[in-house]
Amino acid sequence: QVELVQSGGGSVQAGGSLRLSCVASGLIYSAYCMAWFRQTPGKEREAVAAIDSDGNTTYADTTKGRFTISQDTTKRILYLQMDTLKPEDTATYYCAADAPCVPRWTHTVIAGYYPLNAMSAWGKGTLVTVSS
Repeated sequence: QVELVQSGGGSVQAGGSLRLSCVASGLIYSAYCMAWFRQTPGKEREAVAAIDSDGNTTYADTTKGRFTISQDTTKRILYLQMDTLKPEDTATYYCAADAPCVPRWTHTVIAGYYPLNAMSAWGKGTLVTVSS
């Protein structure tokens, strides 16, 4: 059974930084694509950054240049480094894993064309609050 355990998050002032972590277990990590999503009340969950098994990354326009997704495949940990945070980044952030990791998966996920209920596993979410 695939399990994703998140940590990090919290409260920060605008312009600050936070790092989220997501530890994966119960899977062959190298076979999975991974992504970070966020959601605010009343809105759909949106992808903010994605990475495939080769380390190729794709970002949403709203996070490009400020957020960095990375992974330690040996330790099976996914990261999201968030810099220059804005109040509009306030949301609950979720990590997700999916297999098989097919070509252009990251682009499809970021574009919003990948069905969320098709993801292999989700983390439980962690709240990020950015104050002005």
